[in-house]
Amino acid sequence: MAFDAQSYHKPILAEKCIEFLNVRQGGIYVDCTAGGGGHSALILEKLSGKGKLLAFDKDDDAIRFCAKRFEGCSSVELIKSDFKNAARFLAEKGLKPDGILMDLGISSHQIDEKSRGFSYMSRDSALDMRMDRTQSLTAKEILNEYDERKIFEIVRDYGEEKFASKIAKNIVAFRTVQPIETTGQLNDIIDASIPLSVRKKGGHPAKRTYQALRIAVNGELDGLGEAIKELALSLRAGGRMVVLSFHSLEDRIVKQTFKELEADCVCDKNAPICVCGKRSEIKILTKPVSPDKSEIDDNPRAASAKLRACERV
Repeated sequence: MAFDAQSYHKPILAEKCIEFLNVRQGGIYVDCTAGGGGHSALILEKLSGKGKLLAFDKDDDAIRFCAKRFEGCSSVELIKSDFKNAARFLAEKGLKPDGILMDLGISSHQIDEKSRGFSYMSRDSALDMRMDRTQSLTAKEILNEYDERKIFEIVRDYGEEKFASKIAKNIVAFRTVQPIETTGQLNDIIDASIPLSVRKKGGHPAKRTYQALRIAVNGELDGLGEAIKELALSLRAGGRMVVLSFHSLEDRIVKQTFKELEADCVCDKNAPICVCGKRSEIKILTKPVSPDKSEIDDNPRAASAKLRACERV
């Protein structure tokens, strides 16, 4: 093709994703977060003319990119929507997929595109951070309009940042003088809130705060467990789901949801007979899989990835 698909986003744990999906030639597959179409392309390579791939993304850039990448390919349907709507879409179409891939990470394109405001590596970007730019809430609005307590809770809960209180206090103090509008301003506020000895280790000091704001802006964790559950239950018997997570908050939700779906009977251990009627809905296929050193060396953004996979029973 005439453009570089890898420049948009390099798919992470690609071979393992395809291995665990166990793609059938004539099957129906769902890519919940199409991004640059890297994982989608690998699924399409395995499909015959009868196979079908439904690729969801709420980012217009991703949908436009994939429309070009897969132009003329009748096996793929692109849907501009949050994957949290995917189970309802499948039910309305009467589809029982053979496999579902969910990559919960932010794409390299979103990080590298300065106008999106996702990266702390740029100092002059507007604080947007919306994956779906048709929504109204931005990081700028949170930073300039939310009260100190709410900002503290976002940074603490979504960033797991131990200096959340100081960061929130300094954000409110700064905005009383002038609006917080750029990534450079936010970076300086964060730097002033974290002791120098801490800033010198453990990666960029703004990393956790940016993660927290991105999660809050996009509601990334809202209803995530329920969406995973609904999609897993939408699979045909023997169908598989693969989920890639990139931080502990996401992974905790994936792990717990899979555990609940796999559980067989949740009655009290001392109950003489089962009265709950709960039966195992899935089988967990593997312990969490992480990228190997060679992949991390080639793509450092893969370092925090964890793959979990299950099969519908």
